[in-house]
Amino acid sequence: MELKHGFKKMLAEANAVIETVSVPDAVQIHGEPGYSFIDIREESERAKATISGSVHVPRGFLEFQADPESPMHNPVFSSGNRLVLFCASGGRSALAAKTLVDMGFTDVCHVAGGMAAWVEAGGPTSKGI
Repeated sequence: MELKHGFKKMLAEANAVIETVSVPDAVQIHGEPGYSFIDIREESERAKATISGSVHVPRGFLEFQADPESPMHNPVFSSGNRLVLFCASGGRSALAAKTLVDMGFTDVCHVAGGMAAWVEAGGPTSKGI
């Protein structure tokens, strides 16, 4: 079976319209006012380690937590902060960033290489909860 719209095409389309930040740039803004780091990985992934101070919004609930009209709305999305998304290696966060852009968010980006690159660069981590 050949898909009409596979993940490679979806990632290429996402990367064409979203902003990607490097890990060094993300480390530099981490902890600064006006930025919210959002971990879109699954709970089991986050439990091992996450970027310190990040908010957990699993990819499967992104649209529901982003929409202010949803009963699941997460206030991080209406904080006015720049939203910095990350996942394990950068694929899911790219798709998630595109989803937010499609929903109307304008101040959103994702971390190139995700959590793996963050850890490799020595970025601050904590045990996820």
